Amino acid sequence: MRKIAVLFFLIAAVGCKTDPKSTEEPSVETTSLMAGSDTLIYPEEKYFKSIRQITFGGDNAEAYWSFDDSMMLFQSNNKEWGMECDQIFLMNVSQNFKDSIPPMISTGMGRTTCSYFLPDNKHFVYGSTHLVDKECPEVPLRSNGKYVWPVYESFDIFVADLEGNIVDQLTDLPGYDAEATVSPKGDKIVFTSMRSGDLELYTMNLDGSEVTQITDELGYDGGAFFSPDGSKIIFRASRPKTEEAIAEYKELLSQGLVQPTEMELFICDADGGNLKQLTFLGNANWSPFFHPSGKKILFSSNFEAEKGFPFNLYFIDIDGKNLERVTHGETFDAFPVFSNDGKYLAFSSNRNNGGTRDTNLFIAEWQE
Repeated sequence: MRKIAVLFFLIAAVGCKTDPKSTEEPSVETTSLMAGSDTLIYPEEKYFKSIRQITFGGDNAEAYWSFDDSMMLFQSNNKEWGMECDQIFLMNVSQNFKDSIPPMISTGMGRTTCSYFLPDNKHFVYGSTHLVDKECPEVPLRSNGKYVWPVYESFDIFVADLEGNIVDQLTDLPGYDAEATVSPKGDKIVFTSMRSGDLELYTMNLDGSEVTQITDELGYDGGAFFSPDGSKIIFRASRPKTEEAIAEYKELLSQGLVQPTEMELFICDADGGNLKQLTFLGNANWSPFFHPSGKKILFSSNFEAEKGFPFNLYFIDIDGKNLERVTHGETFDAFPVFSNDGKYLAFSSNRNNGGTRDTNLFIAEWQE
């Protein structure tokens, strides 16, 4: 649940399947677009050797690599593709969709989120609300004047093949189950669930067995990813401390809402042990992902912002030291995900959107 449309509003203030067409584009290795009128790479962005824009309209995010780095899954609500809310799409990494539509591989019903490849590169997991309602659920943006994210109790986690056929349902308890990602070791899934009465992290086997709760502190725990060796988990969390903050959190949660404006990063072992807070920056720190070395985290934050924006990407070591700014935009950069071979970074950005609210996908060639 990494709501892009909602996030744009946060920044500003603090169905039937289509017939897919695909167009092959030059490979990542041969395409280099530097800063200029296109503003794809800003001068200070030293880690980007080259960059490609993948989508050109709507809200596009959570682009995750197949285990062999040949394909990606992402979610989009692009109205020009006939979408009324987020659905899951499949692409080869050499493609872009300026003049074509990628194949949709979710059901086209309900709202979807957080797709992630399984190790066989033939199946994926994702969250969907379609069993409860085939229509897109309402998206509340405010509660008592404050920005909120919905945590729909109708979300469950499914397994589908790359043709969009659901082959398994991994969760079926009442309440929110979503945000599933897979360990690079290919043995475990981590996800967020409301089954305890609070939004906690759980792990399970790829077939949905051996569900284990790994966090138990009051607050929203989500957006979790495994380290490259599968030994650690990084995630975002809210931790209300005052009586007023706790009461507000519980009241919003009873309405199926969370407030995403104050989040920090936490890190723990894969079994939940050795939990520690990694950032103490204030504002919203989220969408963390491990660097291929496993020794530092790339994440999105607006901690330097006075009015809620911009969000940029930052590095921090897993011991909380050596904070470094990576992107230098004036609006929104988030959802960084390294390829398994460490050569590329996929992320979402408002750059080069012609002054619209569009959030598009980009793939950068990485250099250090």
